[in-house]
This record gives sequence, C-alpha cells and structure tokens, in this order.
Amino acid sequence: MIVVTSESIAGKRIVRTLGLVRGNTVRARHIGRDILAGLRNIVGGEVHEYAKLVAESREQSLERMITEAEELGANAVIATRFTTSVLM
Repeated sequence: MIVVTSESIAGKRIVRTLGLVRGNTVRARHIGRDILAGLRNIVGGEVHEYAKLVAESREQSLERMITEAEELGANAVIATRFTTSVLM
C-alpha cells in the first residue's frame, strides 16, 4: 500500500476516489511511565516514554487506515495527515 502526504504520486494516475479512510486510536498513559516522565521533566530533556507512546500510536493509526483502505479496494492513500489531541 502506497501512503503519502502529497496530493498525488509521481508517475501514477488517480483513476478513482473511493472515499475517506481513518486510523483512529486512543491510548492511556501508564503510571510507571508518568513517574519516569515527571522525573525527566525536572532535569530536562526528551521524555522518551511519551515519545515511544506517540510513535506506537502513529503506527497503529497507520495500520488501521491501511486496513480500511484495503477493504475499499484501494491501492494507495494520498494526502495523509496526522493529528494529535489530549483528552482528560
């Protein structure tokens, strides 16, 4: 499956639009990671625990989006966008 952020794919022609596909995911933080992140926040630097959580969430979202696209019979997804939100 070709997945791109651009509006087109060089050398390819879009012959049909099949619709919108999504790859939503919601993740909960882990108390152990929160404690480590809090300590790291005191001394500064990257919070690796949260960076890993964001990367895992992005990969799961991509997998879900690709699955939806395949179910529609697509061979590519164009104009892919990621949005991150915090729910409390």
